[in-house]
Amino acid sequence: MAQSLFQKIDTLIKANLHAMVDRALDANSVAVLDEYIRQAEDNLDDLEDALVTIKGQVKTLQRKYETFQAEAEALDRDIDRLLTLGKEDLAMAAQSQYNTKADLAEEYRKQFEQQKGEADKLAEARLKLEARLRTIRQEREHVLGLLELAKTKEIAAKSMKSLDALEGVGDSDISRVADKIRERLDRADAEVEMRAGRLSNQMDQVLGKDRLDSQLAERRRRLGLEQDEQAASASQ
Repeated sequence: MAQSLFQKIDTLIKANLHAMVDRALDANSVAVLDEYIRQAEDNLDDLEDALVTIKGQVKTLQRKYETFQAEAEALDRDIDRLLTLGKEDLAMAAQSQYNTKADLAEEYRKQFEQQKGEADKLAEARLKLEARLRTIRQEREHVLGLLELAKTKEIAAKSMKSLDALEGVGDSDISRVADKIRERLDRADAEVEMRAGRLSNQMDQVLGKDRLDSQLAERRRRLGLEQDEQAASASQ
């Protein structure tokens, strides 16, 4: 379950932000962004449940590992004492018990580390998806603003036709009014272009940061720094 959920979340994290915004603008609707937000929120809820379950399993496995490890260490000391006392039969029986406890401790250690790795991956995926969700919500508001301005431009286009008709009347006052209206329409048009430019720049920055984060994470894994950071966090 955790693996399939991780794949869904990974797909959402890697979703093309530019493409979604373009589709929303082309369709004159934010429905595509709303669908992404709905899926992301649903998967975040599922992720939280899975993360709680896996963390519980990690604690259980860690406790079992530590219990069997402690018992094995106690038996190890007992074997030495029995051999010193010449109790060969008892030492052999204790050695057999030690082997069983040590094997179980090693098995639980492997399971504990594997589940801890899964928990760490899900926790990292949660942080990334939450960040992407915040970005999408922000872009949704920007797209809404652009769509509203687009409606204004459509109205402006109709107004321009009317202004052209008015100017044909030959009245100087009407011409001055038409010029002022045109100035306002030009300003609205410039505002649309500026907002669209800012939106594109913001998206480029977000996508660029994602790429840099991924590249640095890969370098940390290659250099073994990721384990050092996790160990430092655990010691704190």
